[in-house]
Amino acid sequence: MSNPLSPQHLQPVAETPPSPQEEAAQVRRRTAWTAAELMAAQFPEPRWAVPGILSEGVNLLAGPPKVGKSWLSLGLGLSVAAGGTALESVPVQAGPVLYLALEDTPRRLQSRMGKILNGRAAPASLTLATQCPPLPQGGTQAIADWLERNPDARMVVIDVFAKVRGTSPPGASAYDADYAAVGHAKKLADSYGIAVVLVHHVRKAGSDDFLAEVSGTNGLAGAADATLVLKRARGQADGILHVTGRDVDESEHALKFHKDRGAWQLLDGPVSDHTVSDTRAAVLRYVRDNPGVRPKDIAAGLPSIEADTIRRYCSRMAEAGQLTKDASGRYSAAPAPEVSPVSDCPTAPAEQGEQAGHPEPPGVRLSDS
Repeated sequence: MSNPLSPQHLQPVAETPPSPQEEAAQVRRRTAWTAAELMAAQFPEPRWAVPGILSEGVNLLAGPPKVGKSWLSLGLGLSVAAGGTALESVPVQAGPVLYLALEDTPRRLQSRMGKILNGRAAPASLTLATQCPPLPQGGTQAIADWLERNPDARMVVIDVFAKVRGTSPPGASAYDADYAAVGHAKKLADSYGIAVVLVHHVRKAGSDDFLAEVSGTNGLAGAADATLVLKRARGQADGILHVTGRDVDESEHALKFHKDRGAWQLLDGPVSDHTVSDTRAAVLRYVRDNPGVRPKDIAAGLPSIEADTIRRYCSRMAEAGQLTKDASGRYSAAPAPEVSPVSDCPTAPAEQGEQAGHPEPPGVRLSDS
């Protein structure tokens, strides 16, 4: 029996040097190192499907029913497959995408895609399937076979995860069962260097910590590389996307859903600018652009709003922590929480080379025709 921790660097020397893609694949597959080797190794940067939002690895996308998770994941899949921009502003690199719409029919998918595309040609590099075996019973193998046929793939979306997680191992605790279920998807993500999106649900009861809202135990978020929670919002925004993960800075983004075309749009600026009333948003923007102003100055700059209304709103916004007030009665915008700028993330990650083959199980194939 072979030792799983045997030095994997003691391999026969190849006759020809490996290509950069083959070398990156070998680095990903390797599991044992000396400390000196690990410090000397050169790892490729994480590959982003949607820079700042969806990185290489398992991404758990959770949200309440009917909040628009499927519209969001399908829109992102179409954007990545076609290239260009996602969420109407984030540049993405084109590459094959597999979308498992396990709660939809082909007719419903066609209708949704037609709405999102709005006359644009459907990308040939997006593969859609409405059935897939549970991951432990052939689903992982079927997805791996598709990835073998599409070595430049950038993303796999599973909507919803509950359809393929499979049964829990006998005697396993709820935490261990959840961790093991996500582990099947993580093996795919790590082996092929792609983003795997698992669409999931949140609990009915809310929480101050968005991670605690993910349905199930902490084993789900613990096994995932990143967790994204889409929540309903107020004001100009229709949703807030909370993001945290190992390779993604914790951040939150305000989104607007355009129902007429089924498209989610990433809104500029801090979330607070889009989740308050129009009057508060106007005051907040003015004070941010003109720090240290009095209510009468704001009223002069916003003549469409009555001076008494501005005075009341300034007082309430200071109490709510949106504005700060000094001893002389001048207002400034409270410091916004740190948000990871989407534009700071790489937009052209290194390409993925071919991976080691996996034999195709009989009767299980995700067609890419």
